[in-house]
Amino acid sequence: MWRRVSCCTESLRGQGVLRRWQLCCAACLGIASWCPLAGAQEATQISTGQTTTHISTPAGVEREVSWRTLPRNFLLDQKDIWLFPVRLAEGRHWLPAVAVTGVTAGLIAADPHDTPYFRRTARFDGFNKVFSGRNTSAIMAGVPSAFLVVGYFRHDSFTEHTALLAGEAYADSAIVDVAMKMTTRRLRPSDIAPNGNFSDTFFNSHKGFSGTSTSFPSGHAAAAFSIATVFAHRYRQHRWVPWVAYGVAATIGFSRLTTQAHFPSDVFLGAALGYSIARFDVLRPR
Repeated sequence: MWRRVSCCTESLRGQGVLRRWQLCCAACLGIASWCPLAGAQEATQISTGQTTTHISTPAGVEREVSWRTLPRNFLLDQKDIWLFPVRLAEGRHWLPAVAVTGVTAGLIAADPHDTPYFRRTARFDGFNKVFSGRNTSAIMAGVPSAFLVVGYFRHDSFTEHTALLAGEAYADSAIVDVAMKMTTRRLRPSDIAPNGNFSDTFFNSHKGFSGTSTSFPSGHAAAAFSIATVFAHRYRQHRWVPWVAYGVAATIGFSRLTTQAHFPSDVFLGAALGYSIARFDVLRPR
């Protein structure tokens, strides 16, 4: 009797998780369809004696965005990213660099104290099923892809360019993420026993040469915030878009803690890298 009730309960929970995941996917597709349409309507709306303009960065100010220029733009991005220490040596951008480094260092010191909680608790099991690594990767790939398809069929260059910029920002952050992981080779929390040593984690992972299975920083957080920053900036005339974009990115970042894929310091640095690369490099006028 109790076994049957337990099976029914688990079945209902599974259906609930699946339903929430389907609703999440439907919402992403709805946003991809509605944002370009709303932007187009706002841009073309004309009232008596007054024209309502599309509040976005003028086309003449932004760099050229297309499939043809994407490789060149990507290489220019990488040049700027890896020459950032040179600009620091020239005395530029010291304040944000010191702030991010300081917060990251503080979180690394706190990691051994806060991470074991997520290692032991089962409170986030339902959340983890919805926001698993595979599902969040699908969201991050699906939203720009949906915008690209919608923009293509609607002949909306602004929407297509937004998707291309999001893809460029993701690729830029992924290169930095992989390079740092190969260097630091930090253990993931899931690699450590629940009562193990969470302090000695750097340079101890031996999972493959590429380092993609290591922890520092979080590639999901970097990708989520790089994509979110592009959409938040490009559709900033809709006040709710930045809230949704960064809200989804923050949820994805938090899921990397609850699934024990990353430490809080990994997620913070990944988010900072993703935002900075998208906002100050990909979206920077050339």
